[in-house]
Amino acid sequence: MNKAYKVSARKYRPYNWDTVVGQKSIKATLQRAIDSEQLGHAYLFCGPRGVGKTTCARIFAKAINGWMPNEGGDFDQDLEGEYAFNIFELDAASNNSVDDIRSLMEQVRIPPQTGKYKVYVIDEVHMLSAAAFNAFLKTLEEPPAHAKFVLATTEKHKILPTILSRCQVFDFNRISINDMVEHLQMIAEREKVSTEPEALHIIAQKADGALRDALSIFDQAVAFSNHQLTYQAVISNLNILDYDYYFKMTQALHEENISEALLIFNEILKAGFDGHIFIVGLGDHLRNLMVCADEATLSLMEVSDDLKARYREQAQQPSLMWLIQAMEVCNKADQSYKISKNQRLLIELSLMQIGSLAAQIAQKKKPVA
Repeated sequence: MNKAYKVSARKYRPYNWDTVVGQKSIKATLQRAIDSEQLGHAYLFCGPRGVGKTTCARIFAKAINGWMPNEGGDFDQDLEGEYAFNIFELDAASNNSVDDIRSLMEQVRIPPQTGKYKVYVIDEVHMLSAAAFNAFLKTLEEPPAHAKFVLATTEKHKILPTILSRCQVFDFNRISINDMVEHLQMIAEREKVSTEPEALHIIAQKADGALRDALSIFDQAVAFSNHQLTYQAVISNLNILDYDYYFKMTQALHEENISEALLIFNEILKAGFDGHIFIVGLGDHLRNLMVCADEATLSLMEVSDDLKARYREQAQQPSLMWLIQAMEVCNKADQSYKISKNQRLLIELSLMQIGSLAAQIAQKKKPVA
């Protein structure tokens, strides 16, 4: 009988500091605090979803008790029970009343039977009610020596200042695209999935800094493509506009071929894509061209090497002034799209304006007789 399928976000969840993706400064700070035995009594992990807050809280809880798992991520059999009795996880979204917190406070008084610390991980702590926060304050400020609190939240601004002042605050960053691509490549090799670099970059960009989202998209794309993760398979599955459209559109607009630009836009609409997505994507494409035009800003490009070469080739054609003015037109269309009564006409007018920029710039450069 085959083993039950486990999604990548659970199967490849980090089990020690080395396997955590990104967050280098946070990992280093926590490791040094553990090594030097300078542990705070309360920590607040805040940041966007899917960046490793709860994962780091669990690793921290294991590390301070000396219960780090082996290379496969498994515990020794003898430590399984100890781990269960010394680490408590509470979901504040569904346990946010005063009674829930009082019940937790009663447990805090009891020292651990084995191990050195009891660790209480409270997820989505901003969901606690005001009364629950108040009931939690005194214990959070002066807990027993054996108790450590790790609070996790996606909305730091909702945490009371009195809670913030009692915690060491760690702000988790979004995971960079390059770090995500490396992690996805590692998983693909383990799962025997053939990949194209452009496909992994698209998944990383779509995840918007959340590694958990990237892994969910990866699983979906692998199932769709039958373990052949190509660029075309990913954009088809995720309904993403092909880069080629933007390269062709930019070429037509720079050559002042407005009729060709309108035909390309019509083809995009026929393919089922929204005009708003297109104009935002065109603005991003023009921004990438501007970044590629200068060696100093080339590092800001978060795409595969092959695609970067295409951008650099096209970036040689338009002037910096043309790119800046074209981006301004795209930005105005983006802002006006939702309130426009005729959205197709709005995009077409924007394309006509961009297609006329070269003539306008040349006219301004003419010397006055």
